[in-house]
Amino acid sequence: MPLTILTDSDVKDLLHSLTREDILDLQHSLRDALHSYSTGTNENGCCSMYQPQRVSISVNGNTTLFMPASSSSNTGMKIVTLAETDSSCPKDERFRSDSNSIGKKDSNSTTSSSSPRTSISTSTSNLSISPTSRSSSTTAISTPAPSIASSQSTTPRGSLTLLDSSGSPLGLVNAEELTAFRTALAATLLFTRRKHVSTLTVFGAGKQAYWHIRLCLLLRGPEIKRVNIINRTFARAQPLLKEFYSEAEHDWRASTKFSVLSTEYGEYARLLKEEVRKADVIFCCTPSLTPLFPAEFLTSSEGRKKGRLVSAIGSYKPHMCELHPDILRQAVAPAHGNHHHKHARQEGVIVVDSLESCMKEAGEVIQAGLGPEQLVEMGELLMLKKQAMQAIENGGGGDKDCAGNSLREWLAKGNVIYKSVGMGLMDLVVGGDLVALASEKGVGTRIDNF
Repeated sequence: MPLTILTDSDVKDLLHSLTREDILDLQHSLRDALHSYSTGTNENGCCSMYQPQRVSISVNGNTTLFMPASSSSNTGMKIVTLAETDSSCPKDERFRSDSNSIGKKDSNSTTSSSSPRTSISTSTSNLSISPTSRSSSTTAISTPAPSIASSQSTTPRGSLTLLDSSGSPLGLVNAEELTAFRTALAATLLFTRRKHVSTLTVFGAGKQAYWHIRLCLLLRGPEIKRVNIINRTFARAQPLLKEFYSEAEHDWRASTKFSVLSTEYGEYARLLKEEVRKADVIFCCTPSLTPLFPAEFLTSSEGRKKGRLVSAIGSYKPHMCELHPDILRQAVAPAHGNHHHKHARQEGVIVVDSLESCMKEAGEVIQAGLGPEQLVEMGELLMLKKQAMQAIENGGGGDKDCAGNSLREWLAKGNVIYKSVGMGLMDLVVGGDLVALASEKGVGTRIDNF
């Protein structure tokens, strides 16, 4: 069997050529793998017992991850290196709540008015930005703590090696674009179930943010009216905007409006709260060491009125945290019926890619003190949904029917939090599908008798 080599350029060309139908096919393949991971027996290669935990080493300010995996047809390993987060910030500062800073004036600066958002009267007519301003606001909020030094890249760099069932080399794939794509592909499995998706709020402006936005637009573009990008600086968000506004052939070019909010803007605190509260879907795509916004934005009675999908995929170590732990604690708290406010439905669990990995590596889960009984794997959730659908098809009723309706309602309209730290199985499955696509389309380099 020939070895297929896909460079970073090859992977990008393949991914950008994908249609909506291609994305749905890839999601179906990934969905089946995750289902088998959570529920499969030892006869299935995707079963969790055949997925070793990843190993990491830290050298010279970089972390290298070794992620082995297996499926029913392939085995392989992804090796990627990322810039290390700055752990010099004290632990209590990294995880402090920002809620106490809301409504307080910065004693070291004077209050001044800031101009409102402006529209750029160029070809990017659907773009609005929050202008750069050094003025302070009477409603102050602490700037998010450092994630990665601005001079360092947060993009994982490395490769995925694929072997067939006999151990023969099958593919060597550059992992830079693949990692961001497969993470977004998994996150959008839940996105496709949502009833309301008109407003997306995305934290970050790197490859992860790009692929989350692009896949959402490919899957449900006509329904998405606004994409709000929140990033430390507007300058770092500009390349992301150029990507979308240069793709004029897509339907979303005319119907979707983009906006950018950066911490440089004087009205950042007020607008941050607005962007979080009005979002139907929130994607957190940053390697942040501290919560990206105060917990009360979502935990207060006002914040809980609206159902949202909140996906946090940027942090991958115990000291990293994009969502305040209080948000997760409230999401798993037992429901009670004695409140006087109408709140969106929640199921008392956090959806994760891997229970074992998130219990060891997900900062939000660890800091919130959650137990395994408060987490449900994506694959297990898919199994429950499949069982509910089968019960309906078979004319079932009673408790199973009610459970199925309840699950569908929660996934479609309730408050759903998804936490992912990444799995080698995702890379293996998606990478294998890309190698097959590359062979069909004549993309990449093929080496016979390797």
